[in-house]
Amino acid sequence: MERFTVPFFLFISIVSFTDAGTIGINYGRVANDLPSSGKVVQLLKSQGLNRVKLYDTDATVLRALAGSGISVVVTLPNEQLSSAAKRQSYTDTWVQKNIAAYYPSTQIHAIAVGNEVFVDPHNITEFLVAAMRNVHAALVKYNLDSAIKVSSPIALSALQSSYPSSAGSFKTELVEPVIKPMLDFLRETGSYLMVNAYPFFAYAANSDVISLDYALFRTNPGVVDSGNGLRYYSLFEAQIDAVFAAMSALKYDDVKMVVTETGWPSKGDEDESGASEVNAAAYNGNLVRRVLAGGGTPQRPQEDLDVYLFALFNENMKPGPTSERNYGLFYPNEEKVYDIPLTPEEVRQKVPVNGGKSQMTPVNNGGSVSTSSSGQTWCVANGKAGEQKLQAALDYACGEGGSDCRPIQPGASCYDPNTLEAHASFAFNSYYQKMRRGMGTCDFEGAAYVVTQPPKFGKCEFPTGY
Repeated sequence: MERFTVPFFLFISIVSFTDAGTIGINYGRVANDLPSSGKVVQLLKSQGLNRVKLYDTDATVLRALAGSGISVVVTLPNEQLSSAAKRQSYTDTWVQKNIAAYYPSTQIHAIAVGNEVFVDPHNITEFLVAAMRNVHAALVKYNLDSAIKVSSPIALSALQSSYPSSAGSFKTELVEPVIKPMLDFLRETGSYLMVNAYPFFAYAANSDVISLDYALFRTNPGVVDSGNGLRYYSLFEAQIDAVFAAMSALKYDDVKMVVTETGWPSKGDEDESGASEVNAAAYNGNLVRRVLAGGGTPQRPQEDLDVYLFALFNENMKPGPTSERNYGLFYPNEEKVYDIPLTPEEVRQKVPVNGGKSQMTPVNNGGSVSTSSSGQTWCVANGKAGEQKLQAALDYACGEGGSDCRPIQPGASCYDPNTLEAHASFAFNSYYQKMRRGMGTCDFEGAAYVVTQPPKFGKCEFPTGY
């Protein structure tokens, strides 16, 4: 992954949940304390994760994945790019030993030829497209080309311009030598562009001008792209659309995209603004909900998002700042760093998350809430709880809690009055009613309480049941 520091000026909305886009995860192994590959496969299955991306073709891992039903992306490492580009015989042998030997028992569905090649200090960009073509030619020889796609992940630094999103363009020096030939190859083979996108890097470098709510998919006013008139509510979607715009400028609107890396660190150094467990849970949890809600970005609204989270584990041997070793959803002992939904079923069930500091799980406070379905009660914000607690509870309700927060978006029926207490009350009540007014579902750690009279905030009508 590469840091991306071009400023964005942005914001977001909560969406409804349906089964649409896909979520996968990156399984990196730059660590000396990870569980065995067999245990990792069981962990993936237990979490409902059926798509994984690897950074090599390790035999032990590929054998462990055999028969698991998990779809796999493997990688031909950067250091092999030169050989793969120069000699078809080398690439044929690599595909035979690392792909054909395991397929179809191990469901390899894509090969990433290199990773962020343009920023590799060894200057291997000239070998990329030739290596991709040779890998594909080898797949043809083994009759695997229709089942396995070939691509290469690019970092956002491949862009010359990224703000506003509609002005997205690739770096001039990359366009003719590599970008257009690569996109031609992807078009010819029916493959897709792999992109690594990290809103965290943009936020950490520009926290004075980028809204944290915007970076974390939390409620915010949004911003209109001056070039195309589209309103954006998340930094992630703005970044993705900047790449789409760059592709469009070169007339490759028909080439699809998969986000092969994105994530947020749960810990960082003092100068890494925003790196925290709370923010990591918010970003990844809300991203999962956004992807599984279906639909695409403002520029390509009909194309569902396919995203691979970074990463499965905290990797203790990764060099660089503290954040590099703290992107994992799990500790090496397989315990969760924080708890987020990862599957459509978890999102639909609105399962409250337990154990993560970042979660605002409604608690059972000993009977303050009526469980009766007769009589009418509502849940409202406790203004005395303080702004910080209310905001955290609102984030939970509109994110993990699955409240319908569309009515409190700008311009919607309950946006006015535009106050934290009014918006939180609507979100809390939405959750409370959806949970059938169950005991403990109107507490939010003291940020809410039950009332027996209809709340009044402007002209907004609070629902009484679903």
